Amino acid sequence: MTNDTATDTPKEVSLDEALRMAIELHQNRQLEGAEQLYRRILEVAPDHPDALHLLGMAMHATGRSEEGVASIERAIALQPDFPGFHLNLGNIHAGNLDNARATLAYERALQLAPGSADLYNNLGALYRAEKRHEEGRQAYLRAIELDPNHLNAHNNMGLLLSDLGDVKGAITYYCRSIELMPGHPDGRKLLGMTYYTMGKIDEAAEVFRQWLDEEPDHPMARHMHAACSGQDVPDRAPDNYVEYTFDRFADSFETQLNERLQYRAPQLCADMLARHLPPPARQFVVLDAGCGTGLCGPLIAPWSRVLGGVDLSRGMIDHAKTKGVYTDLYKAELTEFLRESPGQWDVVLSADTLCYFGDLTALMGASGTSVRPGGTLVFTVEALEDAGDTPFRILPNGRYAHARHHLERTLADAGFDVLEITRETLRQEGGNPVVGWLVAARRRA
Repeated sequence: MTNDTATDTPKEVSLDEALRMAIELHQNRQLEGAEQLYRRILEVAPDHPDALHLLGMAMHATGRSEEGVASIERAIALQPDFPGFHLNLGNIHAGNLDNARATLAYERALQLAPGSADLYNNLGALYRAEKRHEEGRQAYLRAIELDPNHLNAHNNMGLLLSDLGDVKGAITYYCRSIELMPGHPDGRKLLGMTYYTMGKIDEAAEVFRQWLDEEPDHPMARHMHAACSGQDVPDRAPDNYVEYTFDRFADSFETQLNERLQYRAPQLCADMLARHLPPPARQFVVLDAGCGTGLCGPLIAPWSRVLGGVDLSRGMIDHAKTKGVYTDLYKAELTEFLRESPGQWDVVLSADTLCYFGDLTALMGASGTSVRPGGTLVFTVEALEDAGDTPFRILPNGRYAHARHHLERTLADAGFDVLEITRETLRQEGGNPVVGWLVAARRRA
């Protein structure tokens, strides 16, 4: 690597070219390779502000936010008047729920770039998180004044107005975002979900129908239209819908669930394990089935001699790696993965994943193949109560709810004996409790 703009030999590249290569790796989520290249650049040019800034972003993306902040602060010390460094420093603090430091970073960036609609939009999101609604509203209005076509500011204003109960106002902003960029999914998704939360399921279905007419192959449009209309309902959420949804959700997943939805499923599953396993001594081969960002991992690691995680979303797996507790992580469809690992697991745990399956027959059969005789299966599903003979039902939010008798039948057919089923609140949604079944079963010998 050279310090000029021309290569000396075919094997050497300039700093500029190395930085371009690192950024490409970074954009493709090849974070380890990007970080290595940033560090090599800094070996040659220790005070390269762009490399320091981007290294900090890569470290944050792999779960090392404190190191990332330190690297970005070094970049700021070298180039204090570049607003982008302050913007991304604020984004990291905001992602870590350190709103005071995030606000300081955004305000400094605004001093340097007072005409930035992006900064006002981000500041509005902070104010919304702190329930400083009027300040948030003013920040979004300023973002839209600076850039009348700012898609995120329109969507975020809609979310804020929904928080305040101004559903009509929210719908106005979502419709405007659809006008601005008809092919962008966020406005349509938010508009449809707003109608859903109002109980206007037919209107939600119409939003998704129009979207589906324009984009017949869009996974969210197709699945959510089925969920709201009851037409062409699949037996489980399609793989491309799950991948699409959770790859986009991965970076904000833990903040959304823990801070806003009072998410309890991982802790409930861990507590259920504690009731049906001996004291933890790292003695079992354990699978976190639908591991997501790895929220269950630290809770079940004490029982795990081997801890595997499987998920369909690459973005989720990238975050799970940062927990540092998984022996192996696999990107795969869950039923097929279990079917192809016969007798491999002493314990399989699945928190808030089976709600994306309707008919559980195939999945339970695969679990019966995968769990060793005498092994334990623990999972949650959303509860379909007073179901009569109905085994499961798709909900307008795109997930499935299950009748207790469907769980008992599919478990028995797959070779499991039920140990315990309890009715629990899994999380809050729209201010209301989401009730589910927490289940433990033992594979018959």
